Amino acid sequence: MRLGINLGYWGAGMDGDNLAVAQEADRLGYAVCWAAEAYGSDAATVLSWVAARTERIDVGSAIFQIPARTPAMTAMTAATLDSLSGGRFRLGLGVSGPQVSEGWYGVTFDKPLARTREYVDIVRKALARERLSYEGAHWTLPLPDGPGKPLKLTVHPTRERIPLYIAAIGPKNLEQTGEIADGALLIFPSVEHLEETALAPLRAGRAKAGLTMDGFDVCPTLPLAVGDDVDALADMFRPYTALYVGGMGSRKQNFYNKLATRMGYGKEAAEIQDKYLSGDKDGAAAAVPRQLIDRTALLGPVERIAERMQAYAAAGVTTLTLAPAGFTLEERLAGVRAGTEALEKAGLA
Repeated sequence: MRLGINLGYWGAGMDGDNLAVAQEADRLGYAVCWAAEAYGSDAATVLSWVAARTERIDVGSAIFQIPARTPAMTAMTAATLDSLSGGRFRLGLGVSGPQVSEGWYGVTFDKPLARTREYVDIVRKALARERLSYEGAHWTLPLPDGPGKPLKLTVHPTRERIPLYIAAIGPKNLEQTGEIADGALLIFPSVEHLEETALAPLRAGRAKAGLTMDGFDVCPTLPLAVGDDVDALADMFRPYTALYVGGMGSRKQNFYNKLATRMGYGKEAAEIQDKYLSGDKDGAAAAVPRQLIDRTALLGPVERIAERMQAYAAAGVTTLTLAPAGFTLEERLAGVRAGTEALEKAGLA
């Protein structure tokens, strides 16, 4: 099992620290460094900066939002980043959510599965440097009855096939991800529930495409905090978990709330959402079960984290992405180093 590092969103006041975290992960042999985007910093600019200041580590988008870019623009960005980084780019895609898609980008959030499939088809064709011609329900290239003509990407990516990942949560999205992608980006991945909440639908999608899980990258992200007091460490992540389970999306359409429900926390997820959407964020954080946090993060001494890593590897995780917590740069760097130490103690390095 390989390790990744997730820098999250840029512009949160720790930008210089983020670069140092990426460089430490690079020095320690981490496989990939991911950066995110929502409606603040874009991931492409961040990744180009990180790639320029590192040597070996891959850089990946987790995620480029599908409503933010046309598929051809995404192919251009991917090809450019792969070329500039010397073949170290990984393309992660996701549909975002209805509030961001419609409120920020002005793109209707409808038929996300069909939209994602067409998007991936076009990106693949463009990166293969085929002349771009496509007829779908969501995209038609070139536009009919106009001056457009099928064009071919002028940039040559360093690799023939740039790894393509999809951020997936729901069963249907996970199945399609297994069918059309090279890897899956997972969030809130409880190893106790990983088979039914992620691996089974991914495996079904691979089978639909006539493929096995061999070579498919199962890539969950887990917050990490090292220390002896597990309860205190879990409390650090209460606001984070409450934000996603309670406030990320609307009452009718919150993918993370549904995931928590599928993991057996339906009553608690409803309470968290009720409190969060009513403005009681502290109450929502207090309502998050300690067990839910412990199962979706890596908490405790290095030895305890190593045991959890063994469980994730045994379940089928191939790249475990860490998001080290800390209020200072040194605390975050210590988390990066603890990840390597735990991997070695687990016998997975």
